[in-house]
Amino acid sequence: MASNISSSTHSEGSSSNEDSLLDGVPPLNERLGQLRPSRELLEYYRQKIAEYDGEYEKLLKKLEKYKCTYEHVHKSEWEIRQREEEIAELQKALSDMQVFLFQEREHVLRLYAENDRLKIKELEDRKRIQHLLSLSRQPVVEGETTYFFKDKSAPRVVIQEHRRNKKSCSTSEPTSEKIGRGPGGHKISVKPQTDCSRKENEECCTHEDHETLLLTVESLKAQLEEQTRLCKEQVDSLLEDRRVRLEEYQALQERDTERIRLLDEQLHKTQRLLYESTKDYLDLKYTSRAAERQHMAERDRLLQRLDKVREDYDVSHGVDPVLGVSISKEPSRCRRNRVRNPGPPVKELQLQLEQAQQLGENYREQCIATEEELARVKDETEASRGLFKERTDKLTKRLNLMNARYEALEKRKGLEIEGYKNDVRLLRQRLKEVEKQLFKLTLSLTGDQDMQILTQVKRTAANSKKLVGDLQNLKAALYSLERDTRNVHNP
Repeated sequence: MASNISSSTHSEGSSSNEDSLLDGVPPLNERLGQLRPSRELLEYYRQKIAEYDGEYEKLLKKLEKYKCTYEHVHKSEWEIRQREEEIAELQKALSDMQVFLFQEREHVLRLYAENDRLKIKELEDRKRIQHLLSLSRQPVVEGETTYFFKDKSAPRVVIQEHRRNKKSCSTSEPTSEKIGRGPGGHKISVKPQTDCSRKENEECCTHEDHETLLLTVESLKAQLEEQTRLCKEQVDSLLEDRRVRLEEYQALQERDTERIRLLDEQLHKTQRLLYESTKDYLDLKYTSRAAERQHMAERDRLLQRLDKVREDYDVSHGVDPVLGVSISKEPSRCRRNRVRNPGPPVKELQLQLEQAQQLGENYREQCIATEEELARVKDETEASRGLFKERTDKLTKRLNLMNARYEALEKRKGLEIEGYKNDVRLLRQRLKEVEKQLFKLTLSLTGDQDMQILTQVKRTAANSKKLVGDLQNLKAALYSLERDTRNVHNP
């Protein structure tokens, strides 16, 4: 009867245990409360827990170190991006400087054209004045000087007393002198012109007009050549700028494409690692739960055996397993013999020992599996650390190289800008000097200095060629600076 009740209770307990196993694993404190571990086992697990805590702290420190390194790399990339933006701004400033240079050259060409036009106009005015003087029947005196003033008054003619020209045609024929008034109102003696002098004046005027036209044509040809050269250089500069911008755009597009490809690869790799880690975690969780279910079933089996042994012991000693009251009526001698030979407690201790050994074996297997998992995690961590260190070294080297190139570019940019400013300042000084010389020449010109004017025109053309050469050298320097900037921008 008692055995049936105990078996029924055990069957109900086993079914309830199975239901609890199916529902979930009991908490750790409850399971530890039902066990009877030894001191050595507790000390062993304390050491393991301490080791795990130390490894956890080490992993946290490594994660912090990795975070600092990643922040440093991110900061370096941000600085590199800023440097690239500054390089783009410098290239834009260089393009603006080229535009200003072409504008200055156009201004210089306009000044040269205006200078030539004024010189030719001055020659025409002088010849027209001479012609008007000859038509007004005033004597053509050698050494006559005409002065021009700023106001709009009539030109004043000052006649200096010099020797007359011996080769004039008027000396060969007798003429009668007439009294007339000059531009200033003073009386002068005027000789009537003969047919010979009139023909000579007409021929002289025709020859002078021809020379004036030739000078005008030469000046216009020079201006046309300069304008053609300037337009060609502007077109070449624009084409070069367009080519550079296309190259920069292509390089930027290739870099963005490469970055997108790397990010896609990293995303796929991260997704694959996440899938593998999740799968491993679920497998380990399923394995651990299966092992726990197996351990719980083994524990229940051992507990059932222990209860059965206790019932057998109680029945053999005459104790009711339900009420706990002794029902044995054997003589006291047999009872004393059973007390002297306590067999069942030894079996109980043996069962407890076997149970403890079984639990120890199970925990050892769990420790071995955990150590293997820890070794695998360590290997993966070491591999990740080596890869990260290699990438960090590469990024550091690249950052140092970019910093060195940027410093060299900054230094060269400063030198080029300083040289450009000096060249512009020298060109402006030369232009001012040329303007001063032109002004002095305009003020100091006398009546008969056509050859000097032509010489001055040739000298001005030589100076213009020299200035054009200087501008071409400056343009070559700017192109070299732009090429170095492009090389630094696309290593």
